[in-house]
Formats: sequence, structure tokens, C-alpha cells
Amino acid sequence: MKRKGMKVTALLLTTAMVFGSVGCNKKDAGTDSNGRPTITFQTIDFEGSPLSGDHADEVIAKMEDYTNTHVEFTWVANDVLPEKVSLALTNPDTMPMIMAIGGIDGAIVSAAEAGAFVDLNKYIYDSAKYPNLSKSIKAVNDTCTVNGQLIGVYRARTLGRYGLGYRTDWAEAVGITEEPKTIDDVYNLFYQLTYGDPDGNGKDDTYALELCSYTGPFDIMQTWFGVGNGWYVNEQGELRPVFEQDEYFEALDWFKKLYDDGLIANDWAVRGTDTWGQDVKNGVAGAFCDTIDGSRRIWDYFVNNNIASVTDANSLAGMTLVGTINGHTMATSGYNGLFVLSASTCNTEEKIEACLHFLDKMCDDEMITLSSYGLEGIHWHLDENGYLIDDDKEDAVASKAYAALNQTVAYIPNLSASSPTVELSERVIKQNEVYASNIPYAVTNPALGYLNNSSTYSLMGSTLDDIIKVARTQYICGEITKDELKEQIASWYTQGGNDVITEVNAQYKK
Repeated sequence: MKRKGMKVTALLLTTAMVFGSVGCNKKDAGTDSNGRPTITFQTIDFEGSPLSGDHADEVIAKMEDYTNTHVEFTWVANDVLPEKVSLALTNPDTMPMIMAIGGIDGAIVSAAEAGAFVDLNKYIYDSAKYPNLSKSIKAVNDTCTVNGQLIGVYRARTLGRYGLGYRTDWAEAVGITEEPKTIDDVYNLFYQLTYGDPDGNGKDDTYALELCSYTGPFDIMQTWFGVGNGWYVNEQGELRPVFEQDEYFEALDWFKKLYDDGLIANDWAVRGTDTWGQDVKNGVAGAFCDTIDGSRRIWDYFVNNNIASVTDANSLAGMTLVGTINGHTMATSGYNGLFVLSASTCNTEEKIEACLHFLDKMCDDEMITLSSYGLEGIHWHLDENGYLIDDDKEDAVASKAYAALNQTVAYIPNLSASSPTVELSERVIKQNEVYASNIPYAVTNPALGYLNNSSTYSLMGSTLDDIIKVARTQYICGEITKDELKEQIASWYTQGGNDVITEVNAQYKK
């Protein structure tokens, strides 16, 4: 989370003053001409011209009929979302009843402490009223709290999303036919993908793991060694940063060995994220570590572009998708942003329930299908086997009639509709199998919810995180020694890390 101290501090003071002086003239959205509750909803627009064009009115009518709710939308371009959220927070009387936020930063924490949001704890688990939202994962909800208040409905994402992908045909060409299970297996795979001439052209022109300046893959691979996800619980029962674990340095030495042995590109640290994956697609690198769907999309590329296998010219290249190594992988946070309810405009039980009812109904199969594919008979149809066929998959204009609605769906408890379903490719089926198999082994961050409420982390989090990321990169690339690495880590404590540890553990012990 990137924060700038002066800007955040000013916003916190403004927010606290505004919410401390909320009066009685709050906006009452009321009901529409059909007697349906009216709610106001500010959410994200990724495409431009949301809910527009042919059949948009029919889509909106179906949504409102199904949910028995009239919705007045405010659409916000994603790149200005923080500014629009900040503006809404400073005007509580006109604040949208539901508002999408990208995450919990210092400004959101301050607003929550000032009473800006409805505490959902006493509502969300009511299975009779909210059969979908009540199935939200408590461990994920716990990371969406501020001083014990559940400040929003999380937008669900799979926990078991991370893993390793590598070219199946390249591995077979160098004699590797079984998926790696241990660190040594991975090193051997990487070595052979670099020096075993996997493309069979007799040249030393391949390497194994493609990386870029984004260092998330190292966070994933650290867990293979038993390192926690950002933080861990030590033997004394305290939350501590993972660079206090011996396994952390074992992992770093292994990463450095990959670099020193030429198994990753020597310029990986300065490569832009927009180039990431291109070397695997272009037959230069053989492995990719990030989201499993990222590796699956490379596999899609091979199939869609008829990239031949190096071991069988009549077959296409493919990717092997591996979730865990040594029985570990890193968990996601389980969500991507939140829907918060304004305490100033949701100022009655009826309004709170109207908003939660809408969010709950949007998680039904019918609404997930509507927001994902549009209207049956217009945007999609069923084939003879009952599978959904997306008729406007390549038509960006037609999809504007409905696509923005996916920014109103929390996807709890399902990330996609149970029925009707799209016939899945072999690639997506394998991806989903790995997602599911990862969940029991996915290492979560036990401090995530507490970091939200650390005042020091709210102001200094990005600076502190960068100290560790930069030092780790410099050590892997041989720019600093291990002693110099430890000096950089020591500076983390003195620049605010000690205060973060204290603040996090004070909450944890409660």
C-alpha cells in the first residue's frame, strides 16, 4: 500500500472533523415508482460508457426486477478511484450508500474510526436474510476489520491462486516427466531448462525462470522453504516479520544461486511488468511463477497461435501447472477490494438491509451470469449440451450493455455461476484443479488484518516494505553482501518497524 504521509494525515484530519459533525439532513434515497428500495452505488468503471448501447435498458431492468432494488450508479474510472473515494468521504451527507474501495489504507482506517462505515458484524452472518454473503470466509472478514468493525463486504478471489508453470514439452525434451515436488526438483528443472538445450536447436539460448521488476514470485517461492507470508507466529506466540526466520535467508541464498548460475536473466530486476511472460511465449524462457492463471494464459497463447511442441511437431506446446512445492504455496488475501456501506446515508436498518440484500442477490447465479455474459438470446445462448456460448465474446461494444455490472458482484460464495456454465477448456479445468488443491496448503498472512489498524504502517508501510524488497533484490543480484543485507533489515526496525511490531501484537494479543 503506497501512502504519502502529509496527504494521508491531512485527509485523516478532514475526515475525522467531517464525520464528527454529521447532522440530521442525510440523503434519503427512498423508493422508486414501483415501491422498490432505491440505493446509491459508487463503483468502478474499467471500460468506459458503462451500461450503455443496445439492450442496456433491458439489462438494468432485469437486474432491478431480480433484486427488487432500484439502483442509482456513480461510475468511477479505476485510475482515479482513490481520489473519488476521498472526495466522497469528505461529504458524508451525499455519500453513496454503497461504495467500492480498492483496499484498506490509512485514510480508510481513519474514516472507519470516525464512524464512516456501517459495522457489518451483526448483519453479514444472517443466513436467512443473506444466504450468499453469510458464507463469507471469517478469516478473510477478519482482515477487513478496523478496531473490530467489519467495514465492508469483500470482493472474493481464490485463496489458492499462486504457483509455478513451465513448458511441458521442454521438460520432456530434457528427460523430466514428473512434476517437481521438492526444492532440489525445482532447481534441477530450472538447470535443465537453461543448459539442457530444451528447444533442441543446439544453441545456448534458453533460460529457465522469467522474472521482472515485480518481486512477487520471490514471496511465493519463499513459502516453499517454510517462510511465512509476510509475517509468521514465532515460538513465543508473537507476530513477527518473516525476515526473522532462518528459512528466509535459506530461500534468499537459493534465489541468489539461481541468479549466479544463470537460471534467471541477469537483467530481470529492471525489466518492466509489461514484458513479463513474453520470453516464455517466445521460446526464450521455460518457466513462470506467479498466478496459476498467468501460466494458463501462456498455455492459451501456445494453443491460439499454434506453437508446436518441440518433442512432437503434430502437437502443440503446453504448460504444466504446479501449485505447491514442499507442501507449501502462498495464499492470496482472498479478496480484491471491498464494498463499504456509508453510516451517514445508510442511517436506518431498512437502508442497511436494502443494500445488503442487493449485494447478496447479485451473488446469485442469475446475476453473475447477467454481469458476465449479458442477456440470453441476445448476448449468449445454450448449446445442445446445455453449455453457455458467449455470442459477443469479441464484441467490446455489445458487452458495454452489461459488463460493468461485474463491479457490483462480491462473488460470495462462488467465483462464477454454478449454472449455466461455459464449457471449460482442458487448460482452465487444470487451473481450477490446482486452485482447489492449493487451498489446504496455502500460507496466509496472520498479520494482515492487524496491519490495517497499525497507525505506523498506515503512514510508513510502503517505505518499510520497499526497504526489504530493495535489499532482497540487491542481495540476489550480488550488489550487496549478506552483512549489508542485514544492515538494511536493521534499518527497517529503526525507521518504524519496531512500532509496527508493537502495534500489531497489541491487537493480536486481544
